[in-house]
Amino acid sequence: MIETLLLPLQLPFMRDALLITVMVAVPSSMLSCFLVLKGWSLMGDAVSHAVLPGIVLAYILGAPLALGAFIAGMICALTTGWLAERSRVKRDTVMGVVFSAMFALGLVMYTKIRTEVHLDHILFGDMLGVGPLDLIEAGLIGLFVVGAILIRRRDMVLHAFDPAQAQALGLNARVLHYGLLTMLSLCVIAALKAVGIILAIALLIAPGATAFLVTHRFSSMLMVSVGMAVASAVIGVYASFFLDSAPAPTVVLVMTGFFIAAFVVSAVKVARMRAA
Repeated sequence: MIETLLLPLQLPFMRDALLITVMVAVPSSMLSCFLVLKGWSLMGDAVSHAVLPGIVLAYILGAPLALGAFIAGMICALTTGWLAERSRVKRDTVMGVVFSAMFALGLVMYTKIRTEVHLDHILFGDMLGVGPLDLIEAGLIGLFVVGAILIRRRDMVLHAFDPAQAQALGLNARVLHYGLLTMLSLCVIAALKAVGIILAIALLIAPGATAFLVTHRFSSMLMVSVGMAVASAVIGVYASFFLDSAPAPTVVLVMTGFFIAAFVVSAVKVARMRAA
């Protein structure tokens, strides 16, 4: 019985899949707290879809795919901000137009080239096929994002709650704004190999949203978010081996289960407070 339960850990590809998922989950879950507080859920979705044309173009030019994805993600984020500031259209509407156009452009470009790279691996990830370079890339991105958040956490929290107050206190709101966008693009790049473009948004939203339901302090929110994301990564990858399912969707389903449980607990607490 014990040997059967430990079997996934004896397989190198399962250990690598577990490792890269945890590497991606930690920075993404920390960043998700800020995205939830700022109401930037759609921004994460937009960037995750917008990287596709950058990946295809990088492949055509023989450049690193991560570099193409990062440039495309930043172009999408900057374009969205520029259009939102100069039009009467709301930001979420602008994001919907921009990210769908970028994603469509990527699909058109992909159909025009001959490549051995499967589109499914880009869209849904290929964590069972990760290599040493993928682990190094995810690890470096994770260290950078986590370090940046820990160093500028208080400034970022103030900017998330009240950008005007942050600027009045002498903080550079523009640097914080674009710094957050840069970290968002980097987290999407790190998540590409693990969960792909389509499911990257789950890592960037679900942990923070779940933590937001169960705690009222930001420091606790960060810890709950990271804990939930890591637990989902371990349980999802581990369970996918025995269920014979794709690891990435399984991880997302576990995250969804945690969110539903948190929502129910929160709703019960509110109901009891009102009844009292």
